[in-house]
Amino acid sequence: MIVRKLYFGIYLFENKLPYMIQISLSFINLLPNLNRFHIFMKLRIIIFLLSILLVSCKKDKKVKAQKKAPMEVVEIKKSKEADTSNMIYFEGGIINIGSEQGELNEGPVFEMKIESFYLDKNLVTVAEFRIFIVETSHKTEADKFGDSGVFSFDSGTWTLLPGANWEYPLGKSKGKAIDNHPVTQVSWNDAMAYAKWVGKRLPAEFEWEYAAKNGKNNNDKYAWGKELIIDGKYKANVWQGENDPTKPKVEDGYLLTSPVGVFSETESGLNDMGGNVWQWCSNVFQPYPFDAQSKAGQPNIKSTRGGSFMYDQAYENSFTTTFRGKNTSDTSLFNTGFRCAK
Repeated sequence: MIVRKLYFGIYLFENKLPYMIQISLSFINLLPNLNRFHIFMKLRIIIFLLSILLVSCKKDKKVKAQKKAPMEVVEIKKSKEADTSNMIYFEGGIINIGSEQGELNEGPVFEMKIESFYLDKNLVTVAEFRIFIVETSHKTEADKFGDSGVFSFDSGTWTLLPGANWEYPLGKSKGKAIDNHPVTQVSWNDAMAYAKWVGKRLPAEFEWEYAAKNGKNNNDKYAWGKELIIDGKYKANVWQGENDPTKPKVEDGYLLTSPVGVFSETESGLNDMGGNVWQWCSNVFQPYPFDAQSKAGQPNIKSTRGGSFMYDQAYENSFTTTFRGKNTSDTSLFNTGFRCAK
């Protein structure tokens, strides 16, 4: 509080010197029994000395500012034109976004026109992200913070685990991430940097939903169809077990991430459009119906889609084509990755 008051006092002195003299004169008028001339002369001397001190401080600040080391900025440049050979093309069209049967933030349903676009067939893998790191020297936000989000199935709690990053998603005491698994522990900012480098971008959540619905309005709950289990087999790497995150059953064969594309494709040819890892989307999360001009959402809260291997309170509804997640743009978690669009 003292610092705040001192700062305000300096600001007033710098910008309101004539006003201070007026206050001084008013104060003198309240003292009729004193020698006003002597008091006024003393005040003028004090103000003059303070002026000299202030100018001196300003000069000193300028000298110090010049000695500061420049901030290190690593610019990510597009490496080449985007390779669309492993992307799925979606012809644009009009589609219903949202659901009246889902969570509150999935409604109300509204129509949206989607322009034609490409979407990566697969999630970005650990191996692909490693090439990006090596060639650009990009430092992920998990590395900058020195920790990242990991859930402990033993204690049933989330923790910011020191040393956890894209290469060691469970911390350096555990093994490295497997090359053909989706990269995790990447923030929205990291995903954006990678997408730019490969000449692509992140998909808007409406493009993601359009692709999950195979470019058409239908009644399928999931990107692969109406059921989570078909012919006794899980169609995605999702949570199985009780409504308790400390008691996973691992009936689909994977406690954590699974190799990209190990489960069956959607009708459109996409893999992992539900489960495995949450997927970052480009847009700010805001309530429906969506308005591109609206400022209802918080700029640092971004949309995520698809659900993951990890327990979610929405349970099997978190893997649907319409379920919406969100997180802050600098957050990195062991169950969040991304794919790119063009």
